[in-house]
Amino acid sequence: MKNLIKKIAPSFLIKWYHFGLSLTGAIVYRFPSGKMKIIGVTGTNGKTTVVNLAAKILEEAGFKVAAISSIKFKIKDKERPNALKMTMPGRLKLQRFLRRALSQGCQYVVIEVTSEGILQYRHKFIDFDVVIFTNLTPEHIESHGSFEKYREAKGKLFQSLKESKKTKKISVINLDDENAEYFLKFWADQKIGYTLREHEIHNTKQNSSFKFQVSISIKATDIETSAEGISFVIDDTPFSLKLLGRFNIYNSLAAISVALSQGINLEVCRKALEKVEIVSGRMEEIIKEPFRVFVDYAHTPDALEKAYSAFLKDSPKICVLGSCGGGRDKWKRPKLGEIAENFCNQIILTNEDPYEENPEQIISQIESGIKNKTKVLKILDRREAIKKSLSLAKPGNVVIITGKGSEPWMCVAGGRKVPWDDRKIVKEEFERLTLQ
Repeated sequence: MKNLIKKIAPSFLIKWYHFGLSLTGAIVYRFPSGKMKIIGVTGTNGKTTVVNLAAKILEEAGFKVAAISSIKFKIKDKERPNALKMTMPGRLKLQRFLRRALSQGCQYVVIEVTSEGILQYRHKFIDFDVVIFTNLTPEHIESHGSFEKYREAKGKLFQSLKESKKTKKISVINLDDENAEYFLKFWADQKIGYTLREHEIHNTKQNSSFKFQVSISIKATDIETSAEGISFVIDDTPFSLKLLGRFNIYNSLAAISVALSQGINLEVCRKALEKVEIVSGRMEEIIKEPFRVFVDYAHTPDALEKAYSAFLKDSPKICVLGSCGGGRDKWKRPKLGEIAENFCNQIILTNEDPYEENPEQIISQIESGIKNKTKVLKILDRREAIKKSLSLAKPGNVVIITGKGSEPWMCVAGGRKVPWDDRKIVKEEFERLTLQ
């Protein structure tokens, strides 16, 4: 019924419906965002990790913090999984969460903001203090119509700073992303850029015409990555984190940029980030010996390549992957196969979230991007695929299972959601393997 209404109703009516729900939610819960500092994180990849890291730093600084991400809802020390299969909750749920955070004394709320959520006006009537851009690569192209429209949707979060009633509005932007210039065009009281590279950066006070005009620039130097973690230096302050991959340096810089904008010093940032063991379902190590097994949410070509790149090239990799159904981003399926072929010694293609699509067809579309078919095993049952990957692994191997991370459901035909957790399945199958 819901899909039928979407097809037959005029687009302007659907927009007014979503806008009306946002306004209703704000009125019912009495505009709670105005009484707290709200931080919004958007981009294609890294949003969940940045939300988690920023919240950790704010807590280390002594603030009471709430956070919403694709993996959990958090108000101070109480957390519960996000089982909605929706990164950004609907308007009434979101405003209710903000009201609860306020009633429990939270001073900050960090929110993962999606392009789909923006299209449905879920960000409306939330007064943002800080907005963050992590990176942008093609995703949700079918629903948005083009990459440019996808980017425009993300830009609306930055545009919303003008509507915010807060006294100081700040944007934080990854200067190393090729779309940085687009997001720097949006107005903000203060613009903070973070980078790992050399850029000609001008302070906004200089009134320069150069594209990278920022109030503050934060650069990581002395960068090192290994199979055990990452390290870098910012202004003589060394950071050594247990998180894996160069991309997590960018995620850390985004969180640090937020902290500095709120008057939190680098030493507090260092203490907070070095305490972070994992971000659930994000390069999460499940098995350490006799081989290593990781579960990661990577479901876009860019994220998949970064996940695989986190490990040494000479580490034999067994990779389990699929692709989401529901007509979403079919273009990326052969590309996922191509990337897997470039990095993986053994590729096991399996089910992910097929929705109403034929899962075998999804797998075949991924396989079409792989030239060397001898590398490929196709095992539709995801549990069996994970079991097979573990049985093939030898000491020194790395098993990387991507696509779902810590998601609690698998979405299949008929609108059904099957309880699922890649991490739990790995532990169960590994235990069975060791008992044989």
